[in-house]
Amino acid sequence: MNFLYKRIPIFLIILLTISLYPARSNASLPVSAHSAVLVEQKSGRVIYEHNPHEKSRIASITKIMTAILAIESGKLDETVTIGGQAVGTEGSSLYLKNGEKIKLEDLTYGLMLRSGNDAAVAIAEYVGGSLDGFIWMMNRKAEEIGMKNTHFSNPHGLDNTKAHYSTAYDMAMLTRYAMNNETYRKISGTKVHRAPNSMESWDYVWRNKNRLLTQLYEYCTGGKTGYTKLAKRTLVTTASKDGLDLVAVTLNASDDWNDHIYMYESAFKEYKNTEILSAGLIKEVKKSPYKGNVHIKHTFYYPLNEKEQNDITVKIKLLKPEKHWKSKEDFPDKVGMAKVYLGRELIGTRSIFYGKARQTSIRQSWGSLWKETFIYTMGLKKHG
Repeated sequence: MNFLYKRIPIFLIILLTISLYPARSNASLPVSAHSAVLVEQKSGRVIYEHNPHEKSRIASITKIMTAILAIESGKLDETVTIGGQAVGTEGSSLYLKNGEKIKLEDLTYGLMLRSGNDAAVAIAEYVGGSLDGFIWMMNRKAEEIGMKNTHFSNPHGLDNTKAHYSTAYDMAMLTRYAMNNETYRKISGTKVHRAPNSMESWDYVWRNKNRLLTQLYEYCTGGKTGYTKLAKRTLVTTASKDGLDLVAVTLNASDDWNDHIYMYESAFKEYKNTEILSAGLIKEVKKSPYKGNVHIKHTFYYPLNEKEQNDITVKIKLLKPEKHWKSKEDFPDKVGMAKVYLGRELIGTRSIFYGKARQTSIRQSWGSLWKETFIYTMGLKKHG
């Protein structure tokens, strides 16, 4: 699409200013954590941050990466034979036995719910072929996700090396990525899991350590706890309410449960997940040959608060039609771009397609009136 914009002059720019229904203004959020971040899951918008990019030890929230790699391996139904290296892992444990056989899926539940370090090593050896192989996979995935200030050196988060660190922001990005996976969402949000024990007459029963999920906060949908002597308390959780999906991360926090609740409650009170562009026909385009013939395929939402109610603008740029564009078949599939700005910051884009669609596409969903200001720029120079 970009090369088309360079070659063909812009035909039309429509600027829409949307006034949004007032919400409560944002307030500062003092937390006990040394580093913290609150992010909206779908858009990635950072709603609150405190030292978000400072590198820190992260303890067992490391296991979010271990879990998603296990899930993406496609081997959850396969059976793992537990080896001696896994059994000897220090710290929190599922108390697996050497030679025990257990499904990779059950190991992943034990990893996330009970933070089993032995499960982490068993998963790493099975999925990665070796600990070193799995650690390579962890760092490669971190790079793919865009975790720029992260390095993994083990699958569990124990303080056995200085080369194992991340940031609150990077862990939020990892969690956003993981939450796109249905299996991860299910495991992370499970309160109790039962797994067969191949060496005993009784089953394993694992209860989730995430008290925000099990006791403290009704809107919590999942997460992972962590603690080591050097990292102190670390916590990642997710929560959803009224169409707003959030990720909270705290590192080295003495009161992390309340930190997360406070951040969530403040955001749910002040922000609405606002529909700015909805899929369908763009009725605001009134000039031929695009009138009634251009549409957006995917709705655009963004969390907004009261202070931002007059700061949203949508700029629609359409290609200047060529003389030989006589029928639908002559038009390119993509004929423009809608760009959404919060103030001067570009917060999202949607491609504009030529052809019929059913519903209007530029609106907001808080039930209030909104203003439209149309500015047409015609007859631009040949080269734009």
